[in-house]
Amino acid sequence: MDRTILHCDMNSFFANVELLEHPELAGLPVAVSGSPADRHGIILARNQKAKLCGVKTAETIFQARKKCPNLRLLPAHHDKYERYCGIINSIYLRYTDMVEPFSIDESWLDISASLKYFGKDGRQIADEIRQVVRSETGLTLSVGVSYNKIFAKMGSDYKKPDATTVISRENYRQLLWPLPASEMFFVGRKTADRLASMGIETIGDIAVADPKLLEVALGKQGLEIYRFSNGLDDSEVARYTDQRECKSVGNGMTFRRDLKGREDVRTAVTSLSDKVSARLRKQGLYASGVKVDIKNPQFCTITRQMQLERATDSGAQLAAAAMELIDRNWRYSDPIRLLTITGINISAGEPEEQISMFACEEDTKEKYKAIDSAVDSIRSKYGRHSIMQAALIGNDLGISYKNSKGEDIVDEEEK
Repeated sequence: MDRTILHCDMNSFFANVELLEHPELAGLPVAVSGSPADRHGIILARNQKAKLCGVKTAETIFQARKKCPNLRLLPAHHDKYERYCGIINSIYLRYTDMVEPFSIDESWLDISASLKYFGKDGRQIADEIRQVVRSETGLTLSVGVSYNKIFAKMGSDYKKPDATTVISRENYRQLLWPLPASEMFFVGRKTADRLASMGIETIGDIAVADPKLLEVALGKQGLEIYRFSNGLDDSEVARYTDQRECKSVGNGMTFRRDLKGREDVRTAVTSLSDKVSARLRKQGLYASGVKVDIKNPQFCTITRQMQLERATDSGAQLAAAAMELIDRNWRYSDPIRLLTITGINISAGEPEEQISMFACEEDTKEKYKAIDSAVDSIRSKYGRHSIMQAALIGNDLGISYKNSKGEDIVDEEEK
């Protein structure tokens, strides 16, 4: 017997959450963006009106305003988005415990066992969820209903905003196969270009292609998209209480001005590594490697990573490894617009390790632990921004812990 799976996707989530507090902007093109003054001038989200004007996420504010001169910009408030995400998922949990968040504004629901209890089919439950979310939050969503996760996801994308689309065994060829290959889940621009060079233009073309040819051209991904286009997906929806394995913890920042020279970079690395290590310790995690992402003013990015000799939750050790990577891979005469430090190969709990023969190494490790413990204790008692590295005082990079009113601010992106 087929499962009944929903994919619930909030419509223009960030923008519509912000509009709840700005009813005077209803009916106008609105986008959520970073601060142009701090050079976070990227469109993060846009409402339907802005979308119809051609505004796209990830483009610059300058590009967006060329398309839509009357575009209204609002700042992002990630704490609000997290709060609404919790409210919305709590509504989903009224219908099933099989709720698997895919992102902050998307979740899969397996309601197979709920149909008989509610006395409704998948479409009816999807429509009811849309009505309840709208009534209780003022927000809208689109829902895909299908017998597998991939088609449910593609169903929520098929018609927006505020719609329910059922993709069944009987109609998926009619609905999905005529769509461009780029509309297939997991097919990005480069993959779509590669498929086009093979004469594969639509999802239907993928479905009837030789799977061996797709595998030669695209590797494992070729076989996956062949199966998905033919409705062959049996992946399960996870329970909401299942904890996802944390694979990395990172923080990145676009700076008020470009980083120039090693001292600027060291200041930025010190701040970001401190934030990463604090998050690791809060969650009882250790990183066995460090990854550095560097973006220049032309938006070109390089990524480098390295393994550590021993897993750590120390900001000083993460910073030292990050600086070693940057020293080896970056010319300090070149400016840096954005920098991200990420602890990778995460493990829970302090790892077992052989005691070093050298007392100085053990002393250094214990010194780091004592310092970090003291910092965590002070921040726990007096607030996150009650203690900071002296190197960060008075910097002009936008690395600040309080605004002019003495209020806590968030100046980095967590990953």
